[in-house]
Amino acid sequence: MTLVSIYTVGRLNHPYNHSASREFFQVGDGVYRQATRSGLVEAFSPDGVTISEETIQGNGSPILTLTVWKDLQSLYRFTYSRQHLQALRDRNKWIEIYPEKHLSYVVWWTEKVKDVSWEDAFKRYNYYIQNGSTPFAFDFKQAFDENGETILIKSS
Repeated sequence: MTLVSIYTVGRLNHPYNHSASREFFQVGDGVYRQATRSGLVEAFSPDGVTISEETIQGNGSPILTLTVWKDLQSLYRFTYSRQHLQALRDRNKWIEIYPEKHLSYVVWWTEKVKDVSWEDAFKRYNYYIQNGSTPFAFDFKQAFDENGETILIKSS
């Protein structure tokens, strides 16, 4: 069975103990519960992950997620529905606005959860930045199916 992985990256506007950051994590708990009911297979902890120099630059603390989903449609539907959609709308309260175009996520296909790693996520993110959307690393605007064919993701 082919699974889909997504790596997201951002930076908090404030330190962890700031009220806005606490609100971000409280909202995140609800979003995580929604994800577990929406096709989330695995979520990897960022604890102990060595973060690249580019990710470290800036004022706030980096916020990283790495998750595996049962399929691309489930991930897309989750991303743009209910609590997660509201969190995306509110993100400027919690997450830094980047002056230049900033890629906040990258998606790719995987055969097994055990093949997913932070190292692979960083590699695919950097690849996307250098090469744009390809079957190796892509976004929702220019997505690919597990065979490398371009697809249009629809809300259903």
